Amino acid sequence: MNAMISRLALAISHLAFLALVIIINHSVFASEKQPNTSANKTGHFKQQLATSYHNDIVVKHYWISEKLDGIRARWNGSELVTRNNNTIHSPAWFTKDFPSQVIDGELWLGRDSFEKTASIVLRDTATDDWKNIKFMLFDLPEHSGTFTQRLTALYEVADTIASPNVKVIPQFKLETHQQLTEKLDFLVANGAEGLMLHHQRAYYEQGRSNNLLKLKKHQDAEATVIAHLPGQGKYQGMLGSMLVELDSGIQFKIGSGFSDVQRQNPPPIGSVVTFKYYGLTAKGIPRFASFLRNKPAMSDMKK
Repeated sequence: MNAMISRLALAISHLAFLALVIIINHSVFASEKQPNTSANKTGHFKQQLATSYHNDIVVKHYWISEKLDGIRARWNGSELVTRNNNTIHSPAWFTKDFPSQVIDGELWLGRDSFEKTASIVLRDTATDDWKNIKFMLFDLPEHSGTFTQRLTALYEVADTIASPNVKVIPQFKLETHQQLTEKLDFLVANGAEGLMLHHQRAYYEQGRSNNLLKLKKHQDAEATVIAHLPGQGKYQGMLGSMLVELDSGIQFKIGSGFSDVQRQNPPPIGSVVTFKYYGLTAKGIPRFASFLRNKPAMSDMKK
């Protein structure tokens, strides 16, 4: 009887150990969960979105690329669409060699050129300015492999597109957080927006993914303009600051980041603006909020 009890206790111990291993493996390799393929055949499933960087990661497990400040776009197999699935009216020559498979990328003119890019690609009628736009590829949503496998396939797809306007966003590896910080500082000093980090073993996910991280020197968000507040001193007769409201209902003022031209012709009440900030106060108000740009609306560009 004692021997049977001992064997039973040993078996239970082994089972507990196996359960612990499974739990650990699930935690360590959470990035390897299978992709959500419920809508993979349509090209209209949600695009994968990044979460903010956190420093409790193993840097060498991530592919890293420059974060481009352009217009997010998807080739759905027949046309380019925005993140919200609105048609992008690109010229026929721009997409004539594109494949039938879905590709995620960024329409990009260059650093510090977001508003110019938006004014070109979000119009109802394509202009000759499209010749300067690059479609910078970064993922294949329908591919069932890990990001490393998708990246290899992405280069193969890009090789089939005979266009100088199509490129894969360069991806690279670093070993340490210090190297990551140094790379971020260097790129930002040269006009880049930040960095993107993509876990090498991650599968494509719809919506927000903890395996895709964005790293910037500051945070940014959007708010709705609800009032213009008059300026004083050298800004007499111009905009002093804007009262804006977050989706959460929190209101605060933005008084910096505007050029004199923007102060004379500020973003209209009811429009959405993008601002940068550095953390939140205890009340959830963005610290040191500064105006970045107007958020382009499709209707604004259809002229």
